[in-house]
Amino acid sequence: MTTTPDVATPDVATPDVALLSQEETIASLGHYGYGWSDSDVAGASARRGISEAVVRDISAKKSEPEWMLDVRLKALRTFYKKPMPNWGSDLEGIDFDNIKYFVRSSEKQAATWDDLPEDIKNTYDRLGIPEAEKQRLVSGVAAQYESEVVYHSIREDLEAQGVIFLDTDTALKEHPEIFKQYFGTVIPAGDNKFSALNTAVWSGGSFIYVPPGVHVDIPLQAYFRINTENMGQFERTLIIADEGSYIHYVEGCTAPIYKSDSLHSAVVEIIVKPHARVRYTT
Repeated sequence: MTTTPDVATPDVATPDVALLSQEETIASLGHYGYGWSDSDVAGASARRGISEAVVRDISAKKSEPEWMLDVRLKALRTFYKKPMPNWGSDLEGIDFDNIKYFVRSSEKQAATWDDLPEDIKNTYDRLGIPEAEKQRLVSGVAAQYESEVVYHSIREDLEAQGVIFLDTDTALKEHPEIFKQYFGTVIPAGDNKFSALNTAVWSGGSFIYVPPGVHVDIPLQAYFRINTENMGQFERTLIIADEGSYIHYVEGCTAPIYKSDSLHSAVVEIIVKPHARVRYTT
């Protein structure tokens, strides 16, 4: 018979644990260096809540083709029917009626960083995105602020090789045949409640097509910034690497610290053809 010796367990004092208030919790996040916010004129007047009218308004503002509006409306119906997913964190606390689903912070996409509104430019300066481009650490940049890409660039030599790097809204207009062929083929609207929501209200994101045999060794970068309180950011990224090609895509995102929640629910679809390779860093 084997005996197990008694092991004395030292008395451990259990400290009183006091729950932090919301303000104290926010203050404790001081190590987060991106929590500032800019002026919020556009966001202050944005409509809250999800509805067919909101979806139609987003599509109309973008002058989308009828087939994309149909895709959005079908996805909205799917969103209403789908239950909240039970994997991951408890998401039942999300108040979809309090979210702002579309905020247009700039009337047009800037050709240079200096063309951006001053507060948006200052934010990206603080994030270091223009500096990365100046030092040629990236071969193209897309900067999304709220619901739309406000700045975009790509090296001319990549364009000459047939590489397409656009914001997804522009790609829908300029390359509808490629867009329609691949959109929703990796993550369909019916996959889950949040893929349905994204498909219904998507805005912005990156669209990349790399032709056969072309290698993009220096990364393309996208950065997504939320500024508005209770903002919903729903970019849609679509990457197609044709046969034997290579692409490295890097994205990042930050948002201010508020007392109430925002929602960032993106969809990224990556299509990799035979002998191609995609490196995706987020």
